Amino acid sequence: MAEDNSSVIKHLNKLNEIGIALSAERDMGRLLEQILSGAMVISNADAGTIYIVEDDQRLIFEVLANNSLAIVPGRITESTFDPIPLFEAASGESNKSTVVTSVYHDRATINISDVYNAPDYDFSGTHKFDERSGYKSQSLLTIPMMNHESDIIGVLQLINALDDQGNVVEFNAEKQQLAESLASQAAVALTNKRLIDELNTLFDAFVKLIATAIDEKSPYTGGHCRRVPELTMMLAEAASESDIGDLKDFHLNDDDRYELSVASWLHDCGKITTPEYVMDKSTKLETIYDRIHEVDLRFEVMKRDAEIETLREKLERTRRGESTEGLDEVLYARLRSLDEEKTFLQASNIGGEFMDDDQQHRV
Repeated sequence: MAEDNSSVIKHLNKLNEIGIALSAERDMGRLLEQILSGAMVISNADAGTIYIVEDDQRLIFEVLANNSLAIVPGRITESTFDPIPLFEAASGESNKSTVVTSVYHDRATINISDVYNAPDYDFSGTHKFDERSGYKSQSLLTIPMMNHESDIIGVLQLINALDDQGNVVEFNAEKQQLAESLASQAAVALTNKRLIDELNTLFDAFVKLIATAIDEKSPYTGGHCRRVPELTMMLAEAASESDIGDLKDFHLNDDDRYELSVASWLHDCGKITTPEYVMDKSTKLETIYDRIHEVDLRFEVMKRDAEIETLREKLERTRRGESTEGLDEVLYARLRSLDEEKTFLQASNIGGEFMDDDQQHRV
């Protein structure tokens, strides 16, 4: 009795340990592998698989492990095993021909002691695998992975429970209960991971939408917000891979890369509220329009006033019978001076030249 209690405590501790590890894992592939390996450990199963529900229409073969065949827990490509439809194509009725689809529709665990003596289900796929690999599938425990919202998001299947001597036995009630507890924890962990991934995807899309809006806002800076992230990550990767000089101790992890990528996408986010005339400002006096034209107009007014003043002076001297000689030369000199000042201000308005103290004082 003491040994039984010790075994239960050991398995419960292992279950808690696996649950903690699942809650900390961020990578979907590694999470699935940990779920399967953990389930195999606490149930002492020789092999196992995980199916994931896709669009509530079919089960996708995601992870496979088999200790006897030296297959470590790992994800497999969809082309390796065909997806299993959850509904009949012709009638649309529930497909319960296989164990995994029955578990999905009935929302209940199925425990089979010998798959070669279970006529209620189609095990043709299992038989073919055994023929190809030389493996002998016998006991089978198939569990629905139900999350906190009572949605079945996958199916966990464990194959060939082993006793202490390594003989294949049936999955007993204790192992089934432990595996069901782990499947429940795993479903919640997978759901949380999916929600986090969806939030990250939404956030990334929003970030890129802002960058696209900024690029579309100004034809002069179009494409800038897209180029900066690419150049930034190229430089960051080169720096991270460097093993010489000041950068030899500089390394980026996945979190660093993600944060740097987001920062580079948002480096110009303030432009989203910046008026176009500021972003597109090609001259110093440009706002909604280039105000150098107002300056030009003022010079034209001054030139007009100079001409009017000269004409009035001529008229006054003529009335007094005095000579008007020299007035035109004075006018032309004044007009040339105004044109020079206007040209200087027009050049100063460009914005790309260096202006010394004398030029600034002249302005």
